[in-house]
Amino acid sequence: MTYVITEPCIGTKDTSCADVCPVDCIHPAAGEEGHEEATMLYIDPSECIDCDACVEACPVDATMSEDDVPDKWEVFKEINRVYYEDGPAAGEKMVADYLSSKA
Repeated sequence: MTYVITEPCIGTKDTSCADVCPVDCIHPAAGEEGHEEATMLYIDPSECIDCDACVEACPVDATMSEDDVPDKWEVFKEINRVYYEDGPAAGEKMVADYLSSKA
């Protein structure tokens, strides 16, 4: 099991979760390349150690166990994975597509 950042992070990008992550798997954090342009933050599923620290730190309840992601945000499991496997542009495109589908 891993943790996932979901819709409430879009536009928020509060980095409290990144600040408490013991393995530095949440990006782009404040001060990192791409932070200003990013729509949201992302958790690297291959690096996440399932410690749960990010869940309590998130002020907008965007971070949760992949098992707890509601159906309406199921796509965010894939978005987080794609961001790391295919690159930030691919992850951001998925977020843009998600937002377009809601409009």
